[in-house]
Amino acid sequence: MNQSEHRPSDRVEAAEALSRRLDKPMSLLGVVFLFVVLGQVVVGEGRWSIIFATLGWVFWVVFVAEFLLRAYIAGFGRAFWKRNWWQVIFLLVPFLRFLRALQAVRALRAARVARLGGILSAGVRGSRSSARLLSNRIGWVVALTAVVVLAASQLLYAFGSHARYSDALYEAALATITGGGITTDDPFSRVLHVALSVYSVAVFATLAGSLGAYFLRGDSSRSAREE
Repeated sequence: MNQSEHRPSDRVEAAEALSRRLDKPMSLLGVVFLFVVLGQVVVGEGRWSIIFATLGWVFWVVFVAEFLLRAYIAGFGRAFWKRNWWQVIFLLVPFLRFLRALQAVRALRAARVARLGGILSAGVRGSRSSARLLSNRIGWVVALTAVVVLAASQLLYAFGSHARYSDALYEAALATITGGGITTDDPFSRVLHVALSVYSVAVFATLAGSLGAYFLRGDSSRSAREE
């Protein structure tokens, strides 16, 4: 073999090339994973709970296998970890579920931390997946907003802010789109309400800018045709 084949930069580039080839299928799995976590939050106990939990672990194994394959191709080098360190965090989050055995230590609130970590992990993966699957800016914003609504509603329901998931979904949607709508006044709801209000302002500015650019391009095209 040539010495260039052993260079860390070449191996990292090979790992990134594999990531690009697997981009669409892994992105689709990321979107589906968000709904699997939603199922785990909503169904509670019973047979469906076992089914969704099993699916969640199957998806997690696929994500870990894909990541380890890329790390192996990159030679587990420092450059690969420096570029992908944040993915390790979200791959390790599901292990928080094992902390439920420590539930006797109330200060840790292990079950709540585990559920929060799972929802956030699924939300981040779902938002990244929608960005990869959709190149159109407006389409991506709509998909991202749907992911935010689902993740926020799951958090409201998981933290006990709402007794019914339908109420949590309704108020999360209003807060994400309009900046208002959350009626519960517990500390977590207030923090989430502020975060969703900021997001709604950012989405409105993005959509306004996209629509403005669209109409400006239309005017420029008509002017060019008239000339």
